[in-house]
Amino acid sequence: MESEHVTTPFGRRAMTLASLTRQAAAGRIEPGRSVDKWKVFRDASEAHERLGLQDRTLAVLHALLSFHPENELRQGSRLIVFPSNALLARRAHGMAGATLRRHLALLVETGLIIRKDSANGKRYARRDRVGEIGTAFGFDLSPLLARSDELALLAQQVASDRTAFRRAKEDLTICRRNLRKLISAAICEGIPGDWLAFEEAYTSILSRMTRSPRMDEVLTTLHDLALLQEELLNRLQQLDNTGNAGTSDAHNERHLQDSKPEYPNESEQVGQVAMNRRPDHTCFRATPPLKALPLELVLRACPQIIGYGPRQGVKSWRELVNASIIVRSMLGITTSAYQSACDIVGAENAATMIACILERSEQINSPGAYLHDLTARAGRGEFSLVPMITALLRTRKREMQSKPIAEPQTS
Repeated sequence: MESEHVTTPFGRRAMTLASLTRQAAAGRIEPGRSVDKWKVFRDASEAHERLGLQDRTLAVLHALLSFHPENELRQGSRLIVFPSNALLARRAHGMAGATLRRHLALLVETGLIIRKDSANGKRYARRDRVGEIGTAFGFDLSPLLARSDELALLAQQVASDRTAFRRAKEDLTICRRNLRKLISAAICEGIPGDWLAFEEAYTSILSRMTRSPRMDEVLTTLHDLALLQEELLNRLQQLDNTGNAGTSDAHNERHLQDSKPEYPNESEQVGQVAMNRRPDHTCFRATPPLKALPLELVLRACPQIIGYGPRQGVKSWRELVNASIIVRSMLGITTSAYQSACDIVGAENAATMIACILERSEQINSPGAYLHDLTARAGRGEFSLVPMITALLRTRKREMQSKPIAEPQTS
């Protein structure tokens, strides 16, 4: 090892074997090697977490590179910069002195720069008779040149990992959506099967994932949900092969033929038929305990739920029920609470209750508890949807009246 490549720190800072090794590596740069200093900085910034660097450490490194007069770091050129702490702090966006020293030490510890301390610890350069710099004391940027390939590889790995993480999260989102809509469709269509068990398994898998999941958590959750989705699809395929999956519409048609409609509108006739199953999963309720209100009236009082329907529209009770299942999940209402409401008041009325809760979601602390209370009151015969819908209609009317009327513009 050549002695000219070795320097020990000034003052109380201790010399370490790791520092000696880094200095030796910086002195073994192959002849003619050069690299754009800002490309090296971008690579270091991309891989800063793996290097153990903080954002403010990168700001100090950027400031140090700005004192190098050329855009390239070249082997054989002067790679030592010697700014004072005051100048360095100014270019590092006014960083405090103690903070600056801490981040300089971090850059030295991670091996991105080397201290070249003078006898008294000052940073300066000796110039010859013609003004050329001969010997300089300050911070040596040679490690950035020596490690440029390593930093570029780290940056590529970080970018590749980020892309893989983003794709894994996209796949997880699609899998969650598929499961959510398949379970909702099975429940809404009245297909025989224990779909609540799938709902509980779905919720249990997602509950294991933290708020800011790591890559391994996302992959594990995605694997478990993919297995659940495969099982659900197999179950639906089996039912389709036996002809059970297509019986829901036939059931509804028979109910409509046997019932005596009180509304002239077809969508309101469907309102008389509950699309949910009884807890025994074997038969359907033809007449809900509560009389369903006209669909147009419900949508006029609760317009927010329209955006959750297919193609952001609701044209029938079936579409309203589908939308309420999505809103139920969004509001954090459990499947059991929603199913209990369907069992007691019927699917249309339960969907109407969800629509009303959505309209007042800002005033309701716990939508699940509120729905449970409404269901309990309905079970005792103490609840009616009419006052709820009427109150919402009055509120919307007041809001419309309070809006200023735009005056016609005159030319």
